[in-house]
Amino acid sequence: QVQLVESGGGLVQAGGSLRLSCAASRSVFSLNPMGWYRQAPGKQRELVADITSGGSPNYADFVKGRFTISRDNAENTVYLQMNSLKPEDTAVYYCNAAFRNFYYWGQGTQVTVSS
Repeated sequence: QVQLVESGGGLVQAGGSLRLSCAASRSVFSLNPMGWYRQAPGKQRELVADITSGGSPNYADFVKGRFTISRDNAENTVYLQMNSLKPEDTAVYYCNAAFRNFYYWGQGTQVTVSS
């Protein structure tokens, strides 16, 4: 079992920044990959970015150059730094982790970008 707890969402104006955090209940070395997904109202959940246990990041095209995924091994935490936010980034953001062929999800954190 893996518990994931997200934090850091909120309301921000377009062009602003937010940093999301995902704290895992076990070492992030064992979670491969870990990532962030998002789901806007009426839309399917989509991958935003993920990172392997080796530290290799992968980004969706719509966030390249604006978002950065990273992790702190000592704190068992993965971060998503979001810069130059746009109204279309408004969604619930979910942390995801793969462990022993199962995928675990956090409860989600709301990000709202006003124009």
